[in-house]
Amino acid sequence: MIALSNLQKSFGKKVVLNGLTCQFDAGKVYGIVGPNGAGKTTLFRCLVGLEEYDGEIVCAENASKAHIGYVPAEPYFLPKITGKEYLTLLLEARHKTVMQEGAYHVFDLPLNQYISSYSTGMKKKLALLGTLLQDNQVYIFDEVYNGLDFQSCLMVTDIIKRLRSQGKLIILASHIFSLLEETCDTILYLKDGHFAMNNNQEDFAALKQHIAHDLQDSRVDLLFKKG
Repeated sequence: MIALSNLQKSFGKKVVLNGLTCQFDAGKVYGIVGPNGAGKTTLFRCLVGLEEYDGEIVCAENASKAHIGYVPAEPYFLPKITGKEYLTLLLEARHKTVMQEGAYHVFDLPLNQYISSYSTGMKKKLALLGTLLQDNQVYIFDEVYNGLDFQSCLMVTDIIKRLRSQGKLIILASHIFSLLEETCDTILYLKDGHFAMNNNQEDFAALKQHIAHDLQDSRVDLLFKKG
């Protein structure tokens, strides 16, 4: 469980997160949607301790930083390191070992090659694999589907569902609403620094319609406006 109470974050005079209050429970998948610049990545960085903030983030013991796996939208890798070396570093950092050697090859990555030779999608899969091998209790995925081919998207969706069945907490952001509909128990709409809407599965269609009207319709109308 992770609970936010009046979470606030500003960069200079720009308020990014403006008093977020909510609770994320274990065994659930939460989706965060919002326009570019809404603060999704900033929220995730606060949750994993990479940003200072005002307010309060309370974590259950098994949801502390030592048990959180984070995949950023653009994972960073050390230069001149192979995929296998990267995974070894992540496992050693958490004092973990892999029981099944085949787990290394779930995404069929060239682990003995330098990561610098990987495509964008391969790098995303490597970062995801590293967090999965650590067997974390909480997973935070920022645009985890970006750069992935269709088959890999299906695999990631299956992985998220299996993590939920194991009682893990998963929080993810994606611009692909259909994938969130398929995986999430709750979707939160982040706008103007706060959660404008918080919808469960039975209300996803209404949320999608609201977001489309809120963000899209008026702007598209401008493109085709005459005179």
